[in-house]
Amino acid sequence: MRPPTTHRPSPLIVLAAAILFILLAVLEAMASHRNPGEGDPATPWLVHIWQVDAALAKQDGGAAERAWHDAYGAALGSRRWEGMVQVGDAALRIGELAGSRKASEARARWTYRTALFRARQEGSLDGVLRVAEAFSALGDREVVAQCLRIAERLAARGHDAQALDRVSALSERLATH
Repeated sequence: MRPPTTHRPSPLIVLAAAILFILLAVLEAMASHRNPGEGDPATPWLVHIWQVDAALAKQDGGAAERAWHDAYGAALGSRRWEGMVQVGDAALRIGELAGSRKASEARARWTYRTALFRARQEGSLDGVLRVAEAFSALGDREVVAQCLRIAERLAARGHDAQALDRVSALSERLATH
């Protein structure tokens, strides 16, 4: 009986496997270095906001509107307050280009209000304060007061003195603004 022979892979197969391994490592590295937000399920609206801004830079109101609608849909679907605030901000930028301030402010108010409801539901003090600033920029003192009341309740619920200080500081700043 013959002893079993060990079969060594040919150098060509070893080389091919090494090249494949290196190629897969390079592809993985490239995938992890894509633009932030691009295809990111946490911020699906962000790529559309970038498209809005790119269209505005080119003075292309139609493309900005289309991208805004896509951003709105993505932010709405995300169920997060951050996207709705950014979409509201984008609506105002589009209004500046198009000269339709009233319509853009109405859109912004709608999205900011949605952001407020979401931030309150999440218990996000940051979100409520950011929305208060957005409504202040629109001159909507009544909603700013509502935001600050919600923020006070959230801060008190957390028993965090710094949170209460943040609410007070913003309240004072917006009162003098």
